[in-house]
Amino acid sequence: MTGSPTTKVCVVGAGPSGLIMARRLLAAGIDFDLYERHNDVGGIWDPDNPGSPVYESAHFISSKFTSYFYGYPMPENYPDYPGYRQLRDYIRAFAAEYGLYDHTTLGNGVDRADLIEGRWQVRLADGRQRAYSHLVCANGVTWHPNLPSYPGLDGFTGEARHSSTFRYPEEFKGKRVLIVGGGNSGVDIACDAARGADAAFLSVRRGYRYLPKHVFGVPLDVFINEGGSPPAGITAPEDPSELIDALVGDLTRYGLPKPDHAALSSHPIVNDQIIHHLNHGDITAKGDVAEFRGDTVVFADGSREKIDLVLFATGYDYAIPYVAKDLFRWTDGHPQLYLNMFSREVDSLYVLGFIEFADAAYHRFDEMAQLIAFDIAATGETRRRLTELKRTDQPDVRGGMHYIDTPRHANYVETHTYQHVLAGLRDTFGLPALDDRSHDRLRRGAAARVGS
Repeated sequence: MTGSPTTKVCVVGAGPSGLIMARRLLAAGIDFDLYERHNDVGGIWDPDNPGSPVYESAHFISSKFTSYFYGYPMPENYPDYPGYRQLRDYIRAFAAEYGLYDHTTLGNGVDRADLIEGRWQVRLADGRQRAYSHLVCANGVTWHPNLPSYPGLDGFTGEARHSSTFRYPEEFKGKRVLIVGGGNSGVDIACDAARGADAAFLSVRRGYRYLPKHVFGVPLDVFINEGGSPPAGITAPEDPSELIDALVGDLTRYGLPKPDHAALSSHPIVNDQIIHHLNHGDITAKGDVAEFRGDTVVFADGSREKIDLVLFATGYDYAIPYVAKDLFRWTDGHPQLYLNMFSREVDSLYVLGFIEFADAAYHRFDEMAQLIAFDIAATGETRRRLTELKRTDQPDVRGGMHYIDTPRHANYVETHTYQHVLAGLRDTFGLPALDDRSHDRLRRGAAARVGS
């Protein structure tokens, strides 16, 4: 599978999804260039990259046992939940092991990609122009901070900024700190504030569950994916919501809202420490922010607190800034894609990484990249069938799950249903399932194993 002699693919972004795409194109024998605006691969996992949202205490929220690249497990000496330095080094070792640096241009991103007469005309940051047959957007979803608006915020006399600007816990020393937003990064940063601020507050609008990282001593994702059983003599609920509630307890006793949705109908908040800090009075839970008045934040329940620093952990906007927006159909700030990866309007346009599910991402990205590479190389009747599917197929990728109604969850999929749909597409076209041996022939073997 190599495509036509004129096939050459532009891949934008050398974070995990871009590197996975590059390895798959290499395996398929498809010519490509990978562009990265920063000086090394790794994307957000290098906090020295301008705009990276990674902070010193950042760790994976899925374990090393499920969150590795196919065929390239994380080192045995890594902890269950690696920190950002370990992830950065692991990603770079992966790129070296599979020869991906040879196809990567570093320190020179894509400024513009225009579809002209069926070909992609790409302008690089240094002004050079390149032409490609296909474009894969793998630039990630956490580079464009979403900042909310509140009455009185413009007149707030303290400091207010997005959580993407936060790096070190020392930033909280001697301050009264408010974290707005109860997602994974918000809760992580709230724990840093609980340890280092004079007073720490966490504002959340709705009731979430906070999942423990281990269940009966086993990493949460391993326990769930492998159908873990409790130790002998312990009976545990089979329903995930009931199990989590039994393990964590009644969240309302900490001042948090009661969870208003099933455990798996929202992006999971995987954090043990926030409950620890609430138990010890290191942080105070607050409801939604109503307004700002000078140096004071007023909450929806009428309570108020003097605050020195507000960090808005309020998520990110999906953006592909180098492609004309009208080449996608956008709903709730998300591009509408077939199987969350294929443009329905432009046959040579793909997006890898713009998908949300309650699962580790890298295996799913590899399975998506396999289908993207197959589509790029397809000709004749196969090409016609794929184009028709992209235009008209409307598969159920939610499996009957009702996700909470927020822009974040607009493109959410149920992971097992999604995997089943991808498997069906592979079967239709005779593609093999991927496993840890699928890329063995690409390994160089000379690259030093990270962590060894």
